[in-house]
Amino acid sequence: MKLATCMHNSEVHLAVVQADSILLPAGCPGWPAEIDSMLQVIDDGDRYLADLHELARQSGREQWIALDSVELLSPIPRPRQNMMCLGWNYMEHVEETTRKMVEAPKLPKYPIVFTKAVSSMNGPFADIPVNPDVSDKMDWEVELGVIIGKGGQGIRREHALQHVFGYTVINDVSARDLQKRHKQFFLGKSLTGACPMGPWIVTRDEIPDPQALNLACRVNNQIKQNSNTRHQIFDTATVIETLSRSMRLEPGDIIATGTPNGVGYVRNPPEYLLPGDIVECEIESIGTIRNTIIAA
Repeated sequence: MKLATCMHNSEVHLAVVQADSILLPAGCPGWPAEIDSMLQVIDDGDRYLADLHELARQSGREQWIALDSVELLSPIPRPRQNMMCLGWNYMEHVEETTRKMVEAPKLPKYPIVFTKAVSSMNGPFADIPVNPDVSDKMDWEVELGVIIGKGGQGIRREHALQHVFGYTVINDVSARDLQKRHKQFFLGKSLTGACPMGPWIVTRDEIPDPQALNLACRVNNQIKQNSNTRHQIFDTATVIETLSRSMRLEPGDIIATGTPNGVGYVRNPPEYLLPGDIVECEIESIGTIRNTIIAA
């Protein structure tokens, strides 16, 4: 099932997506009107997912509206805490980055983890503001996003995927000059509006193997990244196990699982996003997000 958050008639709603149609549960008879956000559904996922499946099955066509009649927002417009992100989680990305630094590639022994501020969140088709006074080296990074459904600490790898609510597409837009200047990831990853996500969350049952998904990034219709999640160094289950070893994962937590090779700053010459550029990030079985860079 595809679950989205949308703006309809100036109000934000939870939505179910099928093909080019969308259903707003809050307007359907029998659905509790107070349950109208993604986080509410995630908090009690087993119960509400079954109800949403049945609601979608029973709803007549007159209750569905055209998908293009609403504005899709980030599936979780305001996460409860920072997004957790993986760095250097694809072998080819490690190799291209270390070549840039004239170093022999060394694969990480443990996941490299950083966070993005919640204010970086943006919609799947919203404009990304770029202020050249803050950064003129904005880069693209297509990533598989994992949404935690069942919280827990000390989660074992063999049970880790049972804690996933669903999957989404993330563009981890990064200010490379800020990363280099401040010697860490957080500021360069947290620019306001620099994390488009969506276009929806595909529930776990629709993606039995998150390590078998093609993913790609295009800038102005030119392919920049093209890989598969099977090339991740640390798979989704391992990442969940590692994170939960030292902290409790909560329902609604978002994990960005790293980007493959093909980013802009390692190219010769380097390439960065400029106002007017259109960035598309696509993941098999999930969908595509598309964002235009604008001058802030």
